[in-house]
Formats: sequence, C-alpha cells, structure tokens
Amino acid sequence: MICDKSEKLARALSKQIEIMARLRTPESGCPWDLEQDFDTIAPFTIEEAYEVADAIKKRDFSALKEELGDLIFQVAFHARMAEEANMFDFVDVVNGLNKKMIARHEHVFGANEIATPAAVLVNWENLKAEERAAKLSADKSVLADVAITLPALSRAWKLSKRAARVGFDWENLQAIFDKLTEEVNETREAIESADVLHITEEIGDCLFVLVNLARKCAIDPENALRLANDKFEKRFRFIEAELANQGKSPQDSTIDEMESLWLQAKIKEK
Repeated sequence: MICDKSEKLARALSKQIEIMARLRTPESGCPWDLEQDFDTIAPFTIEEAYEVADAIKKRDFSALKEELGDLIFQVAFHARMAEEANMFDFVDVVNGLNKKMIARHEHVFGANEIATPAAVLVNWENLKAEERAAKLSADKSVLADVAITLPALSRAWKLSKRAARVGFDWENLQAIFDKLTEEVNETREAIESADVLHITEEIGDCLFVLVNLARKCAIDPENALRLANDKFEKRFRFIEAELANQGKSPQDSTIDEMESLWLQAKIKEK
C-alpha cells in the first residue's frame, strides 16, 4: 500500500514537472508563461499563499486542496526557471527541504530528546540561528535575512524579535505603553504640522510599538489584525443588513444611526 501511494505521488509530481516544462518550452509553450521571470511570478506566489490561508480560515477544505495545488505550481514554476538557468531544479528543492527538516528534528530522526512543544521551538530557533550564521558572509547583522517582502506587520515582529534576542528590548509592558503614549503624542503633533511624510513616519512608529506589544504578549500581530478585520466586516455587514430591512443604506443614514446598530452588533456577539 505504501509503495503504491509512493508511486502515485512520484507520477503526480513528475507530471507537474512535465507540464511546467511544456509551458516553458520555447516556440511551443505558453506565450505568457514564457515571458515570466522570478520577479514577475513572486507576487503570484505570495497571493497563492494568502489564498491557502484564506481557505483554512473559512474551513473550505475543497478550496484548500485546490489552493495547495496552486501553491505547488508556484514552486514548480520557480524551480523550472532556476533549472533553465542551470542553478537548481525541483528535485534539488525537495531534497534540500528533506535534509533541513531532518536536521531540525533531531528529536524525531536522531538521538536528541525533546519532550515539550516549547522546548522544540527553542531548539528550532537555535538551529535556524546556526544555519543563518553559516549562510551569512558579508552581512553579519542579526537582521540580515529578515525578508523585505514580508507583510509589514510580520516583518516588524521578526525584526524586533531578532533585536530582542541580543538584548535590545523593552524591559516590561509598562515601558511599551509609555513608548506608545509618546508616539501617539508625536503623531498628534505631526498631524498639526500637516507634513504628510512626518505623519506617515509617526503613524508607522505607533504601529511598530504595537507590534512589539503583541510580541511581548506572544500574539501574532498579523493574526490579531486579521481578527479585527473579520470583526469589523461582520459588524458592518450587520449594519448594512439592518438598514436594508428599513429600506435604507449607509449612504442614507446618519452616523448616530449606524453607531446604534454597531452597538447592537457588539451585543449580539456576546
């Protein structure tokens, strides 16, 4: 049974690699696929990853199957372009992944014993740090390989987490609240100056401090904002629905009417 499943998997992956090669074959391939490069495909890769997360959030597992397939296609696309440039191929990608996962799970594949999820996470981070140190040559900064293309909140979280590892961090939550108050006051002053760049910088500083507050509380800021977005959407849709029952729309209503319905939406959630 295991052998049969492995053979099916091998055939499926081989077919995907073959399809990708056909799409990228000069003259007989797809004109659109042929003109793409790493830079033009990268945004689609990010989009597909978000669509995977969206399917999970919605518990739409039929969509999840499809979105995971789309994500695999993105991997195959990048791997094919790399193969064409004689850098690496799909097999190299998978072999590299397998090697890394085995190395990072010594407690499963080796003699190292780790009993708790928290200890596993600490070990994982230590191994990643060792791998990072081995890769870095010119740039020795602890921030060196924090991806620039990460969503801004996630990147802020990673940057501050890295800095905190070497002791650059607030001592406690109160210190962060004090800093947040300082940044809010500076934002007020910036708004009074009407300097758009200054206002942008100060709002960014407020967000960065809030990310650190989330980090100190072991909260993923991206997830926190995602939940806030979901909550806002649910409540605003309630407002729209209630107004529609009255033969009205938000455009025809006062802020007081909408605030009253917003409070009703909050009460319904409890």
